[in-house]
Amino acid sequence: MPTPDRAARGAAAEDAALRFLTARGLQLIECNFRARGGELDLVMDERGTVVIIEVRARVSDSHGSAAATVDVRKQQRIVNATRVLLQQRPALAQCPLRFDVVTFDGAGSPQWIKAAFDATD
Repeated sequence: MPTPDRAARGAAAEDAALRFLTARGLQLIECNFRARGGELDLVMDERGTVVIIEVRARVSDSHGSAAATVDVRKQQRIVNATRVLLQQRPALAQCPLRFDVVTFDGAGSPQWIKAAFDATD
């Protein structure tokens, strides 16, 4: 369980990512979708493509970048949660799908990594 400070930083990063992405034309479908074994930070629409956004923030990069924390295990949890979302909302399953990551390293501005990984088994 994250500490209150860590949880607050995570929520602030998700809010900042949402503002960043909506300013670039994406529309929010859902945030913090929870499924057994995983959570989707942001589910957004970009001109008919469902975009699953993982938001990661690091205070410093002394232990690696924020992007490096989205390892294969984390990717699999995101993919599994996405499958649940698509089962629950079949209309979304008809749309193209992409997995993006938005990172915040230190006090820097967000970095948007489009198509950061695929839903491969």
